[in-house]
Amino acid sequence: MEPDGSGESPRREEWPPSAGEGRASDLGRAFSQAVRRLAGRESARGEAADAALRELGALVDAAACGALCEGGMPEMLGRAASTAEKHAAPSRERAGGGDEKAAAVGLLLLKLLRKVEAAKDAHPAWRAALRRVAGPAYVFAVTHGAGRPWTGPGAPAVAGEVLAALLRVAECGSVAGFLRGEDGGEDGAFAAVMGLLAPDLNKETWKNNPATKHVFSWTLQQVTRPWLNQHLERILPPSLLISDDYQTENKILGVDCLHHIVLNVPAADLLQFNRAEVLYHALYNHLYTPEHHLIQAVLLCLLDLFPVLEKALHWKGDAARPPTHCDEVLQLILTHMEPEHRLLLRRTYARNLPAFVRRLGILTVRHLKRLERVILGYLEVYDGPEEEARLKILETLKLLMQYTWPRVSCRLVVLLKALLKLICDVARDPTLTPEPVKSALLEEATDCLILLDHCSQGQVKSLLAKILQSCEDSKVANCIRKVQQVSEGTPCDGT
Repeated sequence: MEPDGSGESPRREEWPPSAGEGRASDLGRAFSQAVRRLAGRESARGEAADAALRELGALVDAAACGALCEGGMPEMLGRAASTAEKHAAPSRERAGGGDEKAAAVGLLLLKLLRKVEAAKDAHPAWRAALRRVAGPAYVFAVTHGAGRPWTGPGAPAVAGEVLAALLRVAECGSVAGFLRGEDGGEDGAFAAVMGLLAPDLNKETWKNNPATKHVFSWTLQQVTRPWLNQHLERILPPSLLISDDYQTENKILGVDCLHHIVLNVPAADLLQFNRAEVLYHALYNHLYTPEHHLIQAVLLCLLDLFPVLEKALHWKGDAARPPTHCDEVLQLILTHMEPEHRLLLRRTYARNLPAFVRRLGILTVRHLKRLERVILGYLEVYDGPEEEARLKILETLKLLMQYTWPRVSCRLVVLLKALLKLICDVARDPTLTPEPVKSALLEEATDCLILLDHCSQGQVKSLLAKILQSCEDSKVANCIRKVQQVSEGTPCDGT
């Protein structure tokens, strides 16, 4: 019996699919199988991983540029790039020795980027493929850059080629432009990169890959205001996590990240949800760790955080001004400075002391007694050939007399004795202190004497006149003469 001609028979041309669709499907399956082999447990053995990487490279070479941008292939390319990047990443157990592995992965990423570049003129969906590949390629390039302890001699060159190819394909002139987005162009890749790093930046996993914290820190430093604040929720928790570690190296790295955030995120965003207070307490706790590099990083960050914190303070003019966060930090610093005997820490504290006095201005009078004890104690101690601590203490004393001059005259005798003793010690110094350093010390001490004379209404000049008559050292005599010459004719209220 013949079939009824009125019935509709199935359209045979819809199945099997066209040759192009079949090729795309076959290519996707081949990529998927190779990616699974590279991500599987067998990839821990070098032979299986090398075979999977070679297979992926051969598939990329054989595929047409347009085929890699069609259908679900951009997503598959992203999976391949991400799996390959993780395969080359160092781990806590094996932090080195991955030079050949990095070279093989770098070669695969270069092939992918070149295929995407070749598809620019042929296929409009090339940007979708680039977005999938760009993040893993960037993480690989930064991970294996020069100067990393886990990279071999050949890895940085491959990483440099990958980064250069990525910037060329993305049409970006710099890494910063790639991350934030070129002016007037599309959004940058910063959010995508942070998304890739996020699984490895939580409390349980961030130490599994020693490169992750460095990639995060370096990437963060490339993005500045006004582009950084929109990513604050992504970058603040990992920065606090890294800074809260027990290792000093990680503490410093985290504090540097926090400092970059403070400098490049508007104060309004930092004050929202009490973020600035969280930052302050995290930094303040580090001041109890006696590591000079960490203390230096923390103090610099705090000095830039104080203006943000003070925006939230409201002072009524008819009441005493309440202590600020700067007062609290300076009080702790002075507490640590008085008994401190380690030269590196003494230099670090003294280096930052002038900035605190400038920050507080006349309010430094609250800390005058403790500052006086610290200044007198530090002026007595030789600080090595560079004399950094004593030079900074003299700078602090000058600022202190300028801001609190009404309270200085009652301390005339104590300060005058300390400055004259310093001048005599430096003039007769038998050590290998360079002459320029000695000259700088004598000049700073002389300036302090001049200021002290102004604050005491000329009393220093009259006291030094008696000393000059019996002084035999020419350097000391020159300093005294300079004080007398400058003081003559200068109004006493000039400070």
